[in-house]
Amino acid sequence: MTDNTSEQEPVMQAVKGLRVGQHRIVCPHCSGQRKKNKDRSMSVEILDNDVRYKCWHCGVDGAFSVERHTAPAPAHQKKPAKPDLLLKPLNDAAVEWLASRKISKETAEKFGVQSIHHFLPGAGEAQGCVAFPNFSDGYDTAYKIRSIESKNFACAGSPENFFGMVEFEGDALVICEGEMDCLAFAEAGISAVSIPNGAVNKVVDGKVDPTDDKKFQYLWDNKKVLEELGRIVIACDADPAGEATAEELSRRLGKDKVFIVSYPEGCKDANDVLIAHGIDGVVGLVEGAKPLPISGLYDPDHFFQHVDEIYAHGLGQGETTGYKNVDELYTIREGQLTVVTGIPSSGKSEFIDQLMVNLAESRDWKFAICSFENEPSLHISKLASKYLRKPFFDGVTPRMTHDELDDAKKFISNNFCFVYQADGSLCTIDHIISRIKAAVLRYGIRGAVIDPYNYIERDRTMSETDWVSEMLTKLRVFAQAHDVHIWFVAHPAKMKRLADGTIPVPTGHDISGSAAFYAKADVGLTVHRNDPESDISSVIVWKCRFSWVGRQGRTDLRYDKTTSTYSEKTYDPFLSQSSDRSYNSNYPF
Repeated sequence: MTDNTSEQEPVMQAVKGLRVGQHRIVCPHCSGQRKKNKDRSMSVEILDNDVRYKCWHCGVDGAFSVERHTAPAPAHQKKPAKPDLLLKPLNDAAVEWLASRKISKETAEKFGVQSIHHFLPGAGEAQGCVAFPNFSDGYDTAYKIRSIESKNFACAGSPENFFGMVEFEGDALVICEGEMDCLAFAEAGISAVSIPNGAVNKVVDGKVDPTDDKKFQYLWDNKKVLEELGRIVIACDADPAGEATAEELSRRLGKDKVFIVSYPEGCKDANDVLIAHGIDGVVGLVEGAKPLPISGLYDPDHFFQHVDEIYAHGLGQGETTGYKNVDELYTIREGQLTVVTGIPSSGKSEFIDQLMVNLAESRDWKFAICSFENEPSLHISKLASKYLRKPFFDGVTPRMTHDELDDAKKFISNNFCFVYQADGSLCTIDHIISRIKAAVLRYGIRGAVIDPYNYIERDRTMSETDWVSEMLTKLRVFAQAHDVHIWFVAHPAKMKRLADGTIPVPTGHDISGSAAFYAKADVGLTVHRNDPESDISSVIVWKCRFSWVGRQGRTDLRYDKTTSTYSEKTYDPFLSQSSDRSYNSNYPF
């Protein structure tokens, strides 16, 4: 072993237990003097009995030898396997190729880029390449490999984390699509990372196909770091896949702190900008990045592209409810708040559950459920009945089989999660929103249910009217920031029966607590059934802020109590004029 200098000793202690390979660790020399004291700024390379290290923050570097650095870890403690690659320091050919892309050797080495001669399936032969390491928990568990002789790529291992999540200062970060773009920003002195597997493959109507939602796990893995950021600049490629990926990243991270770059003509990514316009051009990308339109004041030109799209294609409705007659009044659009009301036992919660199942089946939407009146296991049984169109419990009608229940559980597991207080305590609206936000980040949910509002812990320092107004404002802001549709269930005040014994249809004006239920809803919806034994449920839209989403009106659905499912009701002109009105009754009610 070499002399244990005062500099080497802390590093020796820090690397104890690490395997042979490359690692990123917290620098024992400078971490204590830094705000972000958990950043892994020190590169460590362990080769048999030799250890080399360098901190990219404070600059300390060195090497020492040990007789045997690691011992085999117990099976339950083994780290992810390192790809078996013959990596070497950057050679002259690699340095020359990087220079042609305006990337310096120093910058590439800072991010652990190495040379390799590797077989590339696209080329059908081994070629000279550069390898970009992907670190997980400080270990290089995968490599992205790129030819310097052709436009071919390969991958060793499964990249699961941001490339470049090594070191950054301040509360701002650029997220880009490729490793070379990350290096381009680094050349300009800008903190940046790139996503592990590039843009998504499936794009539908300019958005990420919900079936690709699971590819965003790396956001959840870096949740703490991302939440602490005050500004996130997204710089994905200027193509349909890149733009869809940018939209999904913005939705999950929260559009209130996301800015989007615009590339100059002839450039589709940051590395193109570096080559064509130099460091100043790259800096200009970040300085010129614009916030997404959620709220606030923006220049009109920010919206012009959307205006052109509306002109050419119209706004279009939201997603289908699964019922043609309901779609004529109400469609489901991301980023909106639907307030739902109805008298007890009218079927409002069952109706929302049905909408979620329909959307999960037809559009692969995922949902968070915050239901205070049904604990999750009971709620799952109801969702299973709606999915299978069979009863969960034993009865006159044959119930679902065990195999069918297993199929339903897989469907529910893929499309639903629950916000649940196991101790039965009340939740604040801020807590509920934080949990739904976590569900957006982790699962990519597009819809959420809060049912009902009166279980939410009230702020007693405010009047009920002011509290409700503030709560609904928070929900609308959140829905817009994350493109999540929120159904918010609120019971009406006790309704007085009419002279004929029927109960009038409650609207937003009848919900106890505040007129804000009507004023701040994007859509107001009532599910109504005067007779609990009737198989006819009326769906009434009493408010629709945007005409392209729906309109005021009333229609009917048939409710099957055995399976808790809804189906379209065919209009019968000979149906008696009962309190449960027939198809397409007009507003007012």
